[in-house]
Amino acid sequence: MTGTTGTPLRVGLIGYGLAGSVFHAPLIAGTDGLTLDTVVTSRPERQAQARAEHPGVTTVAGADELLERAGDLDLVVIASPNKTHVPLATAALEAGLPVVVDKPVAGTAAEARELAALAEQRGLLLSVFQNRRWDNDFLTLRHLLETGALGDVWRFESRFERWRPKPKGGWRESGDPAEIGGLLYDLGSHVVDQALVLFGPVTQVYAESLVRRAGAEADDDTFLALTHAGGVRSHLYVSSTTAQLGPRFRVLGSQAGYVKYGLDPQEAALRDGHRPGPGWGVEPEELWGRVGAGESPLTGGGRPEPTLPGDYPAYYAAVAKALTGAGPNPVTALEAADALDVLEAARRSARDGVVVTLR
Repeated sequence: MTGTTGTPLRVGLIGYGLAGSVFHAPLIAGTDGLTLDTVVTSRPERQAQARAEHPGVTTVAGADELLERAGDLDLVVIASPNKTHVPLATAALEAGLPVVVDKPVAGTAAEARELAALAEQRGLLLSVFQNRRWDNDFLTLRHLLETGALGDVWRFESRFERWRPKPKGGWRESGDPAEIGGLLYDLGSHVVDQALVLFGPVTQVYAESLVRRAGAEADDDTFLALTHAGGVRSHLYVSSTTAQLGPRFRVLGSQAGYVKYGLDPQEAALRDGHRPGPGWGVEPEELWGRVGAGESPLTGGGRPEPTLPGDYPAYYAAVAKALTGAGPNPVTALEAADALDVLEAARRSARDGVVVTLR
């Protein structure tokens, strides 16, 4: 392992679709202590794109070619389709390489725990890319909770909604269970992870998971109701069929509530080709959420709460520290397994029309 004497850690990235090209590659390339060494993609146009966007990067067509060079690398990042996550992570760990896997790390909690056990057995880092722990609104809400500004939280509402009346197709919207598609495992991985980080373990899960759009195969309008062991109730919505978007967060406590509209700007910035630097993740004041009691934020009630800057670069900065022994794993596979327990329970609840008890 390099990186202890100022030599950057060499990263191999598997997959150069949306996740690889928009999120992982720019964040890796912009992290001190890391260098994007190799990109795996079988498509010639994506190989050309990678070389253009990251001069000096090596491109190869398959993961086998990358793993044959395991001794030249310090980390493998898996940003390929969901169904490949477990086999590729297993192969990389068995080749002696630390691994970052995009969410969901696996299709089941059992698979995630098996990967975690393999990583522990090999003494290797296995981390899951949960970038939305570094969303601006999430960081702001954590600050409000830590300072007690809302009192005891009673209800947490979280929405990740879009208006996409026509399916886009591809594996993310496939109805084949092997693809691990649909919004429950896509955006649901984010909102469930955030709820667990904020309010701890879940004891009961109720869910409604629907396919609404003509021609759609996988769930595109899903709701989860979670009961946390500490008493908080989380209501989580993920949808591609929302003609009028609700608040991203609505959090109700014994002293005040917090309401925040709009999505963190970092994804849009990365899609537009912007890169982290001064002013990154900063939101204009007119988009700040509001904190208050007994008033409507839509009519100016409550006080504006400055939104903390979003910080996706913090994830890979933490990974770099973890690889050199200077800090903890920012998102463990066991944490991801806990979220998968909830997602699996939600799928069962929606299928059978029951409330599922976890603990």
